[in-house]
Amino acid sequence: MTDKSARRVPAPDNENGDIAALMSGLGRSARAAARQVGTAPAAQRDRALLAMAVALRERAPAILAANRQDLADARAAGLAASLIDRLALDEARLEAIARAVADIAALPDPVGRVLASWTQPNGLLFERVATPLGVIAVIFESRPNVTADAGALCLKSGNVAILRAGSDSFRSAGEIAAAMQDGLAEAGLPRAAIQLVPSRDRAAVGEILKGLGGAVDVVVPRGGKGLVARVQAEARVPVFAHLDGNNHVYVHGAADLAMARAILLNAKLRRTGVCGAAETLLVDAACAATHLKPLVAALLDEGCAVRGDAATLAVDPRVTPASEDDWRAEYLDRIIAAKVVAGLDAAIAHIETYGSHHTDAIVTDDGTAAARFLAEVDSAIVLHNASTQFADGGEFGFGAEIGIATGRMHARGPVGVEQLCSFKYRVHGRGQVRP
Repeated sequence: MTDKSARRVPAPDNENGDIAALMSGLGRSARAAARQVGTAPAAQRDRALLAMAVALRERAPAILAANRQDLADARAAGLAASLIDRLALDEARLEAIARAVADIAALPDPVGRVLASWTQPNGLLFERVATPLGVIAVIFESRPNVTADAGALCLKSGNVAILRAGSDSFRSAGEIAAAMQDGLAEAGLPRAAIQLVPSRDRAAVGEILKGLGGAVDVVVPRGGKGLVARVQAEARVPVFAHLDGNNHVYVHGAADLAMARAILLNAKLRRTGVCGAAETLLVDAACAATHLKPLVAALLDEGCAVRGDAATLAVDPRVTPASEDDWRAEYLDRIIAAKVVAGLDAAIAHIETYGSHHTDAIVTDDGTAAARFLAEVDSAIVLHNASTQFADGGEFGFGAEIGIATGRMHARGPVGVEQLCSFKYRVHGRGQVRP
């Protein structure tokens, strides 16, 4: 590896008084790096990614020590258990992060792909070719792994990343970013290709949303409703919106009970703090007599609180009443809302009214009902007979993801390397002039 004495590691508590000047400098260096990275050969970018994976493993003691400090501060601040889980790293999770970076290196190069080609009657050959977006700013909160995932995905797709970590994960993210920069230097690419904002000051977010003097091409927010709402309201550059995951599991009247139970428990409880966790259970009135009570009991027996409508309250005394707010809630905790609905139309209407267009699943053996659900539920990810926890770029075969986009423009669902590319047109002629 390269001499690590030259690396730039953010001072954990450096608030950098002049935020505007600091961020302007980051923007200039990112824009300068973008041209070099965007034209770098795929093999060079892949070498950098593999070197990053090595550096993450080599720096594991420092990364985990920083994470312990972040966790201690988070517990002292009374952070919820689900958010603590998002923040926490251990040797296994860190190894998974390093492995994911190496896996991204193995993905096909998305840059320069010919997306379409055709020849006009005048003999001109037109090609639509994938190109990097440029400089991508990623604003995230508690998850330190986003530092590696976002940096690696941006590099693989020929982009430069400016990363702004939340205060909770600031130290952990700083150490991970240092490892990523070591990998860049090892492969002869500029360290400025992946930069972590070296300040906790929230004013840095405002500077990013202004575009850093034209340096930023797109912003990706990864966090709660407050962060996403601010980004959407203030951004002067395009945004890949990642809204909350108010995800539904709809147990249709033709659902197998054992399958429904397994999917529901996994969707809700595998990891409650991820955006793909189920937050609402909908049970069809056609199977409520046989399915509702055992499904609710299974959740309660696993320590998951259930907030239900009148029908759900009637099947188990441990259920508490659901309010209107519960149907819209992203709990990210061992809590779920449950309701009986009068068929497929009612389930789709409930999801359209209260859902967040993120991820929704139907459990059924009725292929016609499944086809309608998949066609009519307007979410980025819709599943038939599978857990909502598959809402993850790695599970899609994308290597990793920079987020789950819930908007309807350009990228939707897991944003991987292909979604981080735009395109341009190449036109080949033989001396043609326009009459």
